[in-house]
Amino acid sequence: MAEYVEGKRPVIEAMKTDVPLKKILLADNAKRDPMVNDILRKARQREIPVIDVPRAELDSKSARGSHQGVMAETKPFPYKGIGDIVDAAESYAAEHNGRALVVVCDHLTDAGNLGAIIRSAESVGASGVIIPNKRSAHVEASTYKSSAGAVAHLPIAQTSNIVNALERFKKEGFWVCAATEHSSNELWDVNLKGKIVLVMGNEQEGISHLVLENCDMAGKLPMMGEIQSLNVAQSATACMYEWLRQNW
Repeated sequence: MAEYVEGKRPVIEAMKTDVPLKKILLADNAKRDPMVNDILRKARQREIPVIDVPRAELDSKSARGSHQGVMAETKPFPYKGIGDIVDAAESYAAEHNGRALVVVCDHLTDAGNLGAIIRSAESVGASGVIIPNKRSAHVEASTYKSSAGAVAHLPIAQTSNIVNALERFKKEGFWVCAATEHSSNELWDVNLKGKIVLVMGNEQEGISHLVLENCDMAGKLPMMGEIQSLNVAQSATACMYEWLRQNW
């Protein structure tokens, strides 16, 4: 199913952040204002086809009704396989004293959060990020933006079964750590040395019971203030850097 970026400014931002675009659809009665002219100029520079279509066609494709006469169709994201991330992690471990990190996101719902996690994962040298292929945020235009382009440099895989994916990593010598506020252990006291799979949960419900049962260990971030929770992307960043600190 095709995915679209809607509106003049979002389309400009998509091109600025190198979201792979298949084509741009422009309403045949769209006014050639400065923003539209900017879109046309950037599309020519990037060799993205611009197609004039009836405004009614944009109305039928629009999910939010906010296209402003401009929509861009994105190219499908090239997801990797679980085996590709296993291989990348093993290769990384061989070159970095046995350490490797893979991040698993258990049904995140916000594509912006996913992008922020991917950005942090790339920054600490993680070997990949794994997400479910259904009922989960996936890589879209907002993910490119919040990842600051990291999606182009880090393998991202989809799986139909997180538990099976975890079992595969365990067979390769990885330890699986759940990041959960329900743990009795602070993350600083959890041994994150070596090859680790870090599991982050859904924004509202956290890690599912079945996935949590299949983790080897769990840790939480200490909360010293009045607010007793962090955004999942913030939490993931702190957890990843604790992995890096322990393996430095």
